[in-house]
Formats: sequence, C-alpha cells, structure tokens
Amino acid sequence: MLNTSQIKALQADVKAVAIAAGNAIMDIYQRDFAIYTKTDESPLTEADLAAHHVIVDGLTALSDLPILSEESANIAWSERQTWQSYWLVDPLDGTKEFIKKNGEFTVNIALIQQGTPVFGVVYAPVLDTLYSGIVGVGAVKTKAGQATPMQPASRENATTYHVVGSRSHQSPEITQFIEALDKPAELVSMGSSLKLCLVAEGSAHFYPRLGPTSEWDTGAAHAVALAAGASVTELSLTKITASAQAPEQQTPLRYNQHESVLNPFFLVSC
Repeated sequence: MLNTSQIKALQADVKAVAIAAGNAIMDIYQRDFAIYTKTDESPLTEADLAAHHVIVDGLTALSDLPILSEESANIAWSERQTWQSYWLVDPLDGTKEFIKKNGEFTVNIALIQQGTPVFGVVYAPVLDTLYSGIVGVGAVKTKAGQATPMQPASRENATTYHVVGSRSHQSPEITQFIEALDKPAELVSMGSSLKLCLVAEGSAHFYPRLGPTSEWDTGAAHAVALAAGASVTELSLTKITASAQAPEQQTPLRYNQHESVLNPFFLVSC
C-alpha cells in the first residue's frame, strides 16, 4: 500500500509515462496503421501495443506493483484477488475514436488500492490535455501547458443539467434517467474516458453508463473524478430514478472484486 506522500512522489513520473505513451501513439496516428481484431471482435491497433509497452516499462521502473493492462489481461483471478495495490492501465481507450481520427482517445493509468482508485492520469494526446488526480489531494487539468484545478459543477445552481451520452442514439434507460431528473437536461457527446472527465471538470453534471465497460476503461478517470470531488456509483436498471435523484446514496463503484473485469452499470455525478 502506498501512502499519499509516496503517491505524490510518483505523480510527475507517471504523468511522464502517460505522455511518452501518447507520443508513441501519435507516431502511428500520423501515418497508416494496421488494425487487428481481438477475440471479442473489438479493434486493436499497433498504437495500443506500442503504448502498452511504453507504460509497462515505465511503471516497472517506478515500482514493483503488479500491472493489469487491457493488452495483458490474462492474469489468473487466483493471483489478482491477492492484490492490495496495483496499476490498472488502458494504453489506448477509444480505439474506435483513434481509427476514426477524431482525437477523442486517451492513455489511462490508475493506481487501485483495496478496490478503490486513489490516483489517476488520463492523457488525450491529440487534444494536448492531461487530467490527473490524487484522492484526498485534488485534481488538475493541464491543457497546452496551463494547469487548472478541477471542480465538479453545482447541481443546485444549474438551470439545465448537462448529461453525457449519445445525441443520436438515446436508449430508453437514458431517457428514463433524464426524465427522473428534477431539471431539464441537454445531452453532451464525448468519446473514451473523457466522458468521466467532463463531470470531474464541471462541464457536465451526470454521466450515466448503461452499456458494457471494463475496469481499465474507467479506473484512471474514476480516480480523477473522485479527486475532483465527483462521485462514481453503481447504477441499477431498477433504481434509475433513485440514482438520478440521490446518486450519493448509491453503492460506490469498486475494482478487482470478482473474476470478471467487467464493470456494472454506473453513474458519474457532481
């Protein structure tokens, strides 16, 4: 287990690892690249693998903590369940966004301790934006070299809620969530783990996730959201109304609690 002082001491180096991984991705992004299909039929590119190797090498040089990465996820549950602290990595979240070349993809590095994200770095290389946060210390957004402390928006002062979701494909569950809110809502569209960061930085009030995600998709941005002062809780289809009206009363989203690395549905809220 790392204490806050030890995490602070690692912060700059972990940011540097994320940026180095982003640079490796950009080298490939700016040219033609190969696309492979993983066993779950999702796309994998050269960039995912290049970033994975940069991050694993960088984190291994910084600590002896185990690493769970999307690109090396075949670690037995019998081993994982003994971990108290570990790095949770998605070398390139938003591979589909990468292939579309819309810039909305990220490098994600999280430190998980006893099932909770306590430190995270999210780097969007095309956007030249880096989010980082240590729970109990605070979160910062750095864009074009300018660092700004992060703080979620106020629901109390809002006249209209901003809800992260799809403008073109509203599921019945998202519609139900919006209808349960106590104020009108507008949808905000964004790719990858940047969705969680929108709530953390105050650009959106809610991000209800009612589709499949894996733990590495969310760990880093989850840590940033918690560090900024947002909450990330489980979202049950039978409790959508309760979650919309009182998200702080729901169960916090946790990690490495089961053999499966799939997340339950969840809600990020200010």
